[in-house]
Amino acid sequence: MRICSFLPSTTEIVYELGLGDNLTGVTHECDYPPEAADKMSVIMSFIKPEELSSREIDDLVTKNAQDGKSTYLVKKEALIEADPDIILTQELCEVCAVSGNQVQEAVQVLGRTPEIISLEPKNMAEILETINIIGEATGTQERAAELTDQLGSRIEKIRSKLGNERDRPRVFCLEWLDPPFVAGHWVPEMVETAGGECGIGKPSEPSFKVTWDEIVEFAPQMLFIMPCGYDIEKTINELDTITSNEGWFALPATNKGEIYLFDANSYFSRPGPRVVDGLEILAKTIHPESMKGYNPPPDSVINLRNYMQIEFFSG
Repeated sequence: MRICSFLPSTTEIVYELGLGDNLTGVTHECDYPPEAADKMSVIMSFIKPEELSSREIDDLVTKNAQDGKSTYLVKKEALIEADPDIILTQELCEVCAVSGNQVQEAVQVLGRTPEIISLEPKNMAEILETINIIGEATGTQERAAELTDQLGSRIEKIRSKLGNERDRPRVFCLEWLDPPFVAGHWVPEMVETAGGECGIGKPSEPSFKVTWDEIVEFAPQMLFIMPCGYDIEKTINELDTITSNEGWFALPATNKGEIYLFDANSYFSRPGPRVVDGLEILAKTIHPESMKGYNPPPDSVINLRNYMQIEFFSG
């Protein structure tokens, strides 16, 4: 059985199911677990995020969409070499991966039609279900059931701790810096489960563009900065984009020092097993007193106030 994963999240799932040796092709973004980066890439992007600002990326993606162009390309020669029996892809977001139509067109070079599994999880329950779907397709149902049971138990543990929490601070999750987007899909549910009030974001619905006036009107008590596909270092490099906005200083979160930067790329952007880590990180951030025995993974979240103090005193 030969598997091609067109998504970083499904690459993670494949490894969790013990099928890493069956993975013959991945995307250029597949970097977890670390050995995934050594696999042959069958997808390339026309965007180099490390060289562009969030505004430049948004402008380019918008222009491509208006022109009917994709941001991604299936490398057909690599796909032929990968020779997959199964392709794992998605229909959730054309900004994040190749579209279904592109996949159907690309597989014609194989001379046969592999099984194409298109996934579209919108919330935490559906993320777990994708694991079972892949398990069913790959003959690893037992491992998939074991994994989803473990992840589901961790979700329920947070829900039981914080589901009835009365102190629910208003939380705004910034999924893109410029222009500002509020996080959608599973993130609002994660915030609510972790004991916060998400407000503007809509559970199980896509992220959408907002204005700073709308953010100010919501008056978040906590601001979570988690740009899609960004790690903390990349986010820090673009902080001026938002801190230079007049609305920044009108937020209760700014005045209280309740601004947090997250490794979105690892724990929030990708609908895979590590979303449950993201939920625990949120719970620890929003209600640390209820999560005293839990320590977030290294470099997964930082308090911006603490970071600025360290930079000031060290610089």
